[in-house]
Parts: sequence; structure tokens; C-alpha cells
Amino acid sequence: MKAALQNDQRLLGLDLGSKTIGLAMSDTSRTIASPFETLNHTKFTNDALRIKQIVDEFNIGGIVIGLPVSMDGSEGPRCQSARTFAINLLEKFEIMISFWDERLSTSAIQRMLVDDVDMTRKRRSEVVDKLAATYILQGALDATVRAESAKTK
Repeated sequence: MKAALQNDQRLLGLDLGSKTIGLAMSDTSRTIASPFETLNHTKFTNDALRIKQIVDEFNIGGIVIGLPVSMDGSEGPRCQSARTFAINLLEKFEIMISFWDERLSTSAIQRMLVDDVDMTRKRRSEVVDKLAATYILQGALDATVRAESAKTK
């Protein structure tokens, strides 16, 4: 995906939950992911419209969707749901989409918010999805940097 992006384009990370969608955005150099927004699931058409608005407003060149792979590496119904979401999104507008294994992203964020930040349960529920999206997107960005570094060695 990175080779197809223009220099100033960002990536958008999505953490698809049953009730919300966490969003994170990269900087234009695609090295740092930052939490952006949490969407409350409504109808898919409304979700897609908001995502398209963000894509247009912030010059997003691609989307990284967290793929909730099971701990044993198998793909269950939640993975199929994420893939279906991507297919449906592509029917609404054209954009590059890739998937990133999100195993343990939400639990890692929850643990950090409890152990390191001592955040209340209510406040955690307000930020966990966009932070999980940040975790997913940062993992994908870091992997790209590692792959490029390996090529130059």
C-alpha cells in the first residue's frame, strides 16, 4: 500500500467494534498514529459517509482495518465481519484497504489505561476504541518501517 500512496497522504486506522468504530490517523510521513475519533455504529451507510468525509478532509490514501484473529491464528465470525465491512466500504467509495492482525490490541490498551493511567471505567469506555485503532495503525506503520529497513541492509 505504501508504494501506491502519494507523499502527503495519511492512513486511517479502524478498530471495528459491535457498537463503535475507533479511528486513528497517521501523520503525513506515516510514522506516528494518533487517536482521532470514536464513531457510534448507526447504519452502515452513515458510518461509511463519515469515514468518506474524513478521507476527503484529511487526504487519507488508505485504510488499515484491525482483523480480530483468534489467538490460535484462525479467523472466526468477527474476521468475516471486518472483511465484509471492507467490501461494503469499497462499494461506497474507492480507497486502498489493508488488514492488520489486532490480537490483544484492546486488552493491551485496557491494561495500559488501568495500570499506567488509572483511568475510570467510564472514561476508559470513551477512549478505548480510538486508542485500539491507534495501536493497530501504529503496528502497521512500524512493520512498514521495519520492512524498509530490512531492504536497505
